[in-house]
Amino acid sequence: MPIKSFLEYLSFEKKYSNHTVTAYKNDLISFQEFCSTEFDNLNLIDVHYAQVRSWIVSLVDQDISNRTINRKISSLKSFYKFLQKTQLIDKNPVAKHQALKVAKRVQVPFSENEIKEVLHQLNSKDDFVSLRNKLIVELLYSTGMRRAELIDLTLQSVDEVSGSIKVIGKRNKERIIPLLKSVRISLKEYLSVRNELGVQIDCLFFTEKEKKLYPTLVYRIINEYFSTVSTKV
Repeated sequence: MPIKSFLEYLSFEKKYSNHTVTAYKNDLISFQEFCSTEFDNLNLIDVHYAQVRSWIVSLVDQDISNRTINRKISSLKSFYKFLQKTQLIDKNPVAKHQALKVAKRVQVPFSENEIKEVLHQLNSKDDFVSLRNKLIVELLYSTGMRRAELIDLTLQSVDEVSGSIKVIGKRNKERIIPLLKSVRISLKEYLSVRNELGVQIDCLFFTEKEKKLYPTLVYRIINEYFSTVSTKV
């Protein structure tokens, strides 16, 4: 087990205290459990930064302080440096991660309560527009993709087997984003209804007139639902 070997390395070679080793252990076990739950028992050796980023989002959503999150990511960095040193991996997936600012919480467009309230509203409906809008909200919130990137998604962007989505960013840069389990469920529900419509358009998201989404419509979708809950939470 890589974690066990790493902890033995900290204890016997680095001479860290039992308290410090336990802190490393707790951080790594927490990340391992997250990967197991959200990414179908993903092996820590196969982790990419996208999974680490999803964990960070999850920690922020739990109102864990940036200082604590930075400590947890520092534990991951040390762990993956060890795996590199022992030649179990070629690249450290968190090598280029920038620490979160301690002075303030990572800013998100809406609060956690607002997100939950919006998704609760959308969960009560299973028509095409509601499922589309729910998935749009979840993708923008959980992946951090830009509005233009979401609009350009196609059916080929989706990999249901791996539970990931391919995003084309600026300068045609591609990145693969693993999706949280809840988002994968929403995606499956949406695709099922989408297929029933028998539309020919290749875009993942489209209007009721079977046209490609446009930026102001996406803004309207987000604004419509959040404006209804902003006074409730």
